[in-house]
Amino acid sequence: MTATQHKVFICYSNHDVVYANSTCRALEDAGIPCWMASRDISPSRDWAEEIIDAIGSAAIMVLILSSSSNDSPQVRREIERGVSKNVPVLPLRVEDVRLSKSLEYFISTQQWLDAFTAPFEAHLENLRMCVLDALEGPSPDRSSARVLLRARPAAEPAAAEPAPVRAPEFSQKDIKYLETQLASYLGPVAKFLVTQAAKKCSSTEELIALLSRELKGDGEQKSFRENCQFLVE
Repeated sequence: MTATQHKVFICYSNHDVVYANSTCRALEDAGIPCWMASRDISPSRDWAEEIIDAIGSAAIMVLILSSSSNDSPQVRREIERGVSKNVPVLPLRVEDVRLSKSLEYFISTQQWLDAFTAPFEAHLENLRMCVLDALEGPSPDRSSARVLLRARPAAEPAAAEPAPVRAPEFSQKDIKYLETQLASYLGPVAKFLVTQAAKKCSSTEELIALLSRELKGDGEQKSFRENCQFLVE
């Protein structure tokens, strides 16, 4: 199956591979080609390039939404790439969790599918029909059997909190440098990550350490910290 045949990009955390496999199998049994990183990336190919190509050829992304994917930097990067390419995202919620702020920033959809009540497989027919609606347009033959997508739950009222301690005002020059360095690994999402992290940190050293955690592997993290160390010296 070539990349151009993939209609559905399945986005998931490695902790949810069982859900992802079941989702892929249900859709492909219905004749809907899917792409999954664990199955479709060749050992001889560049991992990042394969991901980008697969997202670019997708007609829709199905996000397996769980506590693990909600907190996954890799899932966030895949969703960011999909949104930047105007690929619609359909969240399939396998745990009773709300979208993290970083995912909500990128996902504009106001609807999702709930699939956290057992058995999981009972929800896959509904998913299949919703995916077909997205690919082919709504059909009267499917509408009578399809369970409506649920509206995303409204945010719960925030509890009263003490006034936050004012974060230091980092220089625009330092912020721009950090964005450029992080973007060399993560792309456009770096600007958002630096802005959010700067609100939480009380020093440049703390900011660099927090941003390094967004990177994959000790090598990338160490390189990023070394490239930015002069900002605190």
